[in-house]
Amino acid sequence: MGPVRQGSSRSSGPSACVAALGLAAAVLAASGCPTSGQRRVAQGPAEERPNLLIIVSDDQSGLCLGAAGDPRGATPNLDRLAAQGVFFARAFCNAPVCTASRQSFITGKLPHAVGVTRLGTPLPDDARTLGTWLGENGYRTAAIGKMHFNGPSHHGFDARIDVGEWLRHLRESPPPGGDHRRPWRPFVDPPDAWLNARCRDEGLPEGSTASTFFIDRALEFARREDERPFAMVVSLYEPHAPFRFPREWRGRYRPDQFPVPPATEAERRDAPRVFRQLTGDDLRGIQAAYYTSLSFMDHQVGRLLRGLDEGGLGEKTLVVFLSDNGYLLGQHGRVEKNCFYEPAVRVPLMLRWPGKLPAGRKVADLVELVDLFPTLCRLIDIPEPAGLQGMDLSTLARGAPGASGRPAVFSEYNESEEAMIRTPRHKLILGTGRRARRDHLEADAPAAGPYVRLFDLESDPEEKVDLGADPALEALRRDLIGAMHDRFARSWTGPDPIPAGLPPRDAIEWCLSPRDP
Repeated sequence: MGPVRQGSSRSSGPSACVAALGLAAAVLAASGCPTSGQRRVAQGPAEERPNLLIIVSDDQSGLCLGAAGDPRGATPNLDRLAAQGVFFARAFCNAPVCTASRQSFITGKLPHAVGVTRLGTPLPDDARTLGTWLGENGYRTAAIGKMHFNGPSHHGFDARIDVGEWLRHLRESPPPGGDHRRPWRPFVDPPDAWLNARCRDEGLPEGSTASTFFIDRALEFARREDERPFAMVVSLYEPHAPFRFPREWRGRYRPDQFPVPPATEAERRDAPRVFRQLTGDDLRGIQAAYYTSLSFMDHQVGRLLRGLDEGGLGEKTLVVFLSDNGYLLGQHGRVEKNCFYEPAVRVPLMLRWPGKLPAGRKVADLVELVDLFPTLCRLIDIPEPAGLQGMDLSTLARGAPGASGRPAVFSEYNESEEAMIRTPRHKLILGTGRRARRDHLEADAPAAGPYVRLFDLESDPEEKVDLGADPALEALRRDLIGAMHDRFARSWTGPDPIPAGLPPRDAIEWCLSPRDP
């Protein structure tokens, strides 16, 4: 393989470039086929286009959703949204960590191509985001809540409202009953404290919480008189640890309603050592706190959607809901998202646009969050910027005959120099085993060198049996590694080219080394 520098443009589907080829070729096609470089031109004036509302939850597994089969009843508003639109039941984040995932879908590029693969990396000032592009195409834009830009730039959004504005509001309007918030000190306090194993409320009434403030500001922005349509990202901090919820939400879920997730001794050895301090009672309490926070987030989403509908904006607005990444609640001995087990990488994704997208459509095809940018451009009928690395899902969302998702999805976690490729049946995780982790999630027995893990999700949906060393599956491993290599090769943008002549596995390991500035 020769040097690779330039990322790919997107394709409308795998069949656009290949037919009946191997997995690696199909993955390459879904990542974007060579085109003439022409872009569609928007057909209508800006005032005829819909508003756009993207709602983002924080650390919500796609499995923690009634529409996905969760029986605990924490998400009635999201379940209603799924029933009113298109629910992508197998959507995956492109990085199981907040910053890298968010900056990937907001720019339409994979984390290594954006240059943001680690938690503390700021989004480059010259990165073109959805905010930039929508503003240039006639939208008034706002980013409200958690964006993880890690810097002062608005990154193309006209309005930017976050915790600083909420804290100022809290000082000016003290909460009834007082402010009883406690400091959150992850990896400083014991894990049962920063993971809220005692299921304590946030110390504020509902009306004084950050989420209430953000939803109020979002509704104000949506109702503002303006000839331009609005485009907003409204990003809530729930249910991220410490799983915040207001006083009124106490007791929504109790620890005794939850089981202790089973974990083998091998899983506990492989898990970050910090979680070994947690008892069974701790894990029950953490789940109760998480689901209480999840139910509060769902309540706020419902308040936002009702406000739109009551203001006559519901039918004029394309609504998107997603989470940045998933989360494990004790499965495999972990309480985190920084890995590739299914609850950590599978995320909710749904779209509602009355009269324009079908209601009650459930899509089982594999899709990625990086696919959102090109899909939105097509749906709202604006031209697409060059260099997007996602796949247009608009025909799949509409249920067009022959439309399909991805043959395999990709995710990377460069902090531990690992990447995942997942097909409908199999999941392969490749790691270098070289890097000393700096995210406080070190294991007692970390890998001492390169490794491959392989799971058959059809026979082993809980991902308990690692087939990475099974000699009978060598051809399958080679095919999956080739598909992972092609995703890197097609999307790599530098600053240095992938060295020429490296075998696929060596090239992947070279790409996994963090190069964030």
